[in-house]
Amino acid sequence: MSADRYTYRVTWSAEDRDYVGTCAEFPSLSWLDGDENKAFRGIRRLVRRVVSDLRAEDEAVPEPLSERRFSGKLQVRLPPDLHRRLTVEAAESGVSLNRLISYKLAG
Repeated sequence: MSADRYTYRVTWSAEDRDYVGTCAEFPSLSWLDGDENKAFRGIRRLVRRVVSDLRAEDEAVPEPLSERRFSGKLQVRLPPDLHRRLTVEAAESGVSLNRLISYKLAG
């Protein structure tokens, strides 16, 4: 499995005054840099190192969200692409998919 298949995002952090690279499948990891492209390359390098370390220790490596199969079934049927987008949003928010959908329905 390639670390390039994970879900990456780069956003500006006013608090840090830097771009922050993150990976949804590894919510505890981030990479700060003043350059947006360097923040993206930095988080990808970091994830590759972590994946390599996990493999070397024979530990579980998270499956990329892009490679998971989504049935689109909850209590409500959703298109699989919406299911994937909500799953990414939930992972980035650090909450379960059910919790995220509950918040969205309540709002």
